[in-house]
Amino acid sequence: MKLPVFMRAAPLFAALGAVFLAQPVRAASDAPVAIVAAENFYGDVARQIGGPAVKVTSILSNPNQDPHLFEASPAVARAVAAARIVVYSGIDYDPWMEKLLASAPQASREIIVVANLIGRKSGDNPHIWYDPATMRAFAGRLSADLSTADPSRRAEYAARLARFAASLAPIEAKITALHARLDGVPATATEPVFGYMFARLGMVVRNEAFQLAVMNNTEPAAHDVAAFENDLKTHQVRLLIYNAQASDPIAARMEKIARAAGVPIVGAAETEPPGLNYQAWMMSELDAVDRALPAGTR
Repeated sequence: MKLPVFMRAAPLFAALGAVFLAQPVRAASDAPVAIVAAENFYGDVARQIGGPAVKVTSILSNPNQDPHLFEASPAVARAVAAARIVVYSGIDYDPWMEKLLASAPQASREIIVVANLIGRKSGDNPHIWYDPATMRAFAGRLSADLSTADPSRRAEYAARLARFAASLAPIEAKITALHARLDGVPATATEPVFGYMFARLGMVVRNEAFQLAVMNNTEPAAHDVAAFENDLKTHQVRLLIYNAQASDPIAARMEKIARAAGVPIVGAAETEPPGLNYQAWMMSELDAVDRALPAGTR
C-alpha cells in the first residue's frame, strides 16, 4: 500500500478547531458512547465490543475508495470533534487524523493509536491489522476505555471482549495449519499490505525494496523491477499478493507477468469488505491463500 498522500488543509482544520474547541465531548449518561474509527475494521470491532451502548462512525469504509487519496471533509472533522473515543492506526498510515484531533482538542476524549499498543513505530509496515494479535490488543484497550466512560456496563463490555477473543480462535487455528505447510515457501507482493500475515504464515517474502517503493509512491529502482520480473518468470516465488484496492502501472504490470507465468495471485484489501466482519474478512484471505497454494506446494 502506498502511504496516504493528502492535500494540505491547515486553514480548514484551524477554523474547525475554533468552532469545536468549546464543545463538550461527554454525552448524556443514557446516550451511546460516540466512537470514531479512522478505518472501518476498527469500527467493526468497536461495535462488537460496545454493542448497543456505542455509536460508531467509520471514516474509511468505501471498498472503491483509494485510501491514499482520502481528504478529510468538514463532516469528518465534526464527527471527530464530538467523539468520546477516537481510534486510528498511526505510524503514518492516517496522519490526517492527527491533524483533526489537534484542531479540536478535548481533555476528556480517549485517543487510541493502535500502533502504540503493539510497539510499532514510524517506518514499520503500517498494515498492522493483518495480524489478529493487533486487533486483540485493540479490543482489550477499547473495552477498558468503555468501562471507564460507562462503568455501569463494565460487565457487558468484558463479556463481549471475551466473545471477541474466542472468535479469533478459528483464525489462529487456520494460521497454524497453513504455517505447518507454508513455512519457508517464497512469496512476493506488489505492496506490503499482507506483510504481517506473511510473517505469521512463515513465508519468505522477496522483493521488499520494490514493495516499499510502491508503498511510498516512488519509482522502484530498475534492478528491483528486473529482479521482481525474474522471480515471477522463473517461479522463484510461489505466490503474488496484490493490493486489491489501489494499484499503479508498475504493480499492474507485475500482476500481468504473474498471470502469464502461472504464478497464483491473491488480492489483499485495505478496508474491510462490505458484508463481512473482521473475523470473516481475515478468514477469507487465509482461505484464498489456502486455495492458491494447495497441499504439496513448495
